[in-house]
Amino acid sequence: MIAPLSWRTPPRHYGPWELVTSMLTEGLVERGHDVTLFATADSITSAELSAVCPRPYSEDPTIDVKVWESLHLANVFERADEFDVIHNHYDFLPLTYGALHNTPLVTTIHGFSSERVMPVYQRYDGRTAYVAVSDAHRDPRLTYVGTVHHGIPVEDYPFRSDVEDHLVFWGRVDHDKGAAEAIDVARRAGRRLLIGGIVPDREYFDRAVAPHVDGDRVVYLGPVGSAERATVLGRAVGLLHMVNFDEPFGLSLIEAMAHGTPVVSMRRGAADEVIAHGTSGFLVDNLDEAVDAVHAVPRLDRAAVHQHVKRHFSRDRMTEDYLTIYRALLARQRV
Repeated sequence: MIAPLSWRTPPRHYGPWELVTSMLTEGLVERGHDVTLFATADSITSAELSAVCPRPYSEDPTIDVKVWESLHLANVFERADEFDVIHNHYDFLPLTYGALHNTPLVTTIHGFSSERVMPVYQRYDGRTAYVAVSDAHRDPRLTYVGTVHHGIPVEDYPFRSDVEDHLVFWGRVDHDKGAAEAIDVARRAGRRLLIGGIVPDREYFDRAVAPHVDGDRVVYLGPVGSAERATVLGRAVGLLHMVNFDEPFGLSLIEAMAHGTPVVSMRRGAADEVIAHGTSGFLVDNLDEAVDAVHAVPRLDRAAVHQHVKRHFSRDRMTEDYLTIYRALLARQRV
């Protein structure tokens, strides 16, 4: 299992690709499979950990990304013959090793970092088995072996019925995620807004978010770890997801809903594959509709919201979906 090096696996707070890698790794180990996780040396896993990079580069500016990602991937593919399947969560670079070994390579495309990486994906189409994280994120130029929606260990996201009066924004505090729009919707709906997440774009934060943060109606909490998540996210009236891009999946959606917290989301990307409109939240096309949806959110059955995730987005379901793909690749290889 190849994890990224940007954050620890699992992440301390932010790091969606690392989080999915960790959850799948642990799910496979629980089922009795022998798994080696290639990740940063501070990672935590019940699998065998193989690490050359001491710390995540997003947490330690002294880490030279090119140097350590080269050593990281060399560490994987120098051992390729030891494994039945190699599962890549590291974006496009591992694909360039595809012709240098005979071990089946599965690549989950969590997101395209740029259109400029597409030539790599196209060149190695067929040498690696591409998995989409949603049907909405499938690129027509590529061939996929399947779509596997993310899943989480729902038992780690306790159902909360003790709701407070706040809405929550959860994730990267930037334009793509719609932080400024969430502030506007919360204000117009007359609700407090708690903001939890990293700030990747300081200029955007200072211009579009900070002027509204007053510590009362709009509160910026910074990155929020799992210990505080159940209180901040689980006790919210709803999650605002006013994204300005076609998001491939949206882990924050299922994290919120697992706690029983409904979601109000723009109808973009994979949102309609994740949210059951009118049951686990609302899909909207503009901010006016979002304000109306916030007023309607308290009428939703939070237990039904929780059950929606339990039925469709559990770690067990994700693990079994990937095992089906692994088995199919191995059966094809034996023919």
